[in-house]
Amino acid sequence: MGAGVSKQVERRKAIDTQKKSLCDLKEKNGCNFPGYDYHVQDRKNWMSTLAPEKLHVNQIVWPGTHDSATDEIGIPFISRPFAQCQSLSIYQQLVTGVRVLDIRVQEDRHVCHGILLCYHVDVVINDVKKFLSETHSEIIILEIRTEFGHDDPPDFDKYLEAELGEFLIHQDDNVFNKTIAELLPKRIICVWKPGKSPKPSQGSPLWSSCYLKDNWIDTDLPEKKFESNMKYLSEQPPVTSRKFFYRVENTVTPQADNPVLWVKPVTERIHPYARLFIMECISRGYGDRLQIFSSDFINEDFVDACIGLTNARIEGQL
Repeated sequence: MGAGVSKQVERRKAIDTQKKSLCDLKEKNGCNFPGYDYHVQDRKNWMSTLAPEKLHVNQIVWPGTHDSATDEIGIPFISRPFAQCQSLSIYQQLVTGVRVLDIRVQEDRHVCHGILLCYHVDVVINDVKKFLSETHSEIIILEIRTEFGHDDPPDFDKYLEAELGEFLIHQDDNVFNKTIAELLPKRIICVWKPGKSPKPSQGSPLWSSCYLKDNWIDTDLPEKKFESNMKYLSEQPPVTSRKFFYRVENTVTPQADNPVLWVKPVTERIHPYARLFIMECISRGYGDRLQIFSSDFINEDFVDACIGLTNARIEGQL
């Protein structure tokens, strides 16, 4: 018992120390990166606002959400806090400006996070379609994967093609150098990551997992995640010379050996430092590598930071 208590005390000290380190870094260097003060009036149509004929796919800093479809997961007040990573619906996220969705499914096509279930994936698809029907030039990256430990939904690729076919941008390396206007009227880059089923092939309406990469760091320590994210990002080619999307997730994860197991209080350890991460990317020479930037419990300020940096790239400020 004594050893366990001592371990938790040391863990709490480590968390507090790392939070202070990030706070001190923010105080020292600030967050005034190019575009930091840009505020789009209409987040629902922000790609339209930035001019689709000028905006290239590889210039965009795509605001994304981690475990996007968990707003109604589990049982409220009982199991939900252990798995909920977003409080907004898919439609609300898209209206807020999110353009990359991370959806996990199990064999019966229900969205899940580990063993906990949410709604049927039809809810996600219908929200996406509703948003697309209300906008004209917004492009979405929709990643759908089979959750770890679960079986693939049967014929799920056919389901996605049937439901989204008219909107799907086909798998093609040339997409990265195109403008948004050149992709229209197609609207969705859909990445399907099955567990054992055949992966989408070149030219398919769906994109394979090799086109969306990340380096997941499983930790609840904020500075460790911050610096690990930076390290892995530094190892990537510039966005203008790569033919895949690379994602950085500004999140930390509850650990089984820690008494704090609810997602929200844990992820709040790093949540306030999204703008600092962008600032440090630029000051350390990696500003040309940031592409997809994702968060738990997305908010407008996070979206604005991504849009602001995107606009700075268009204006040649980087």
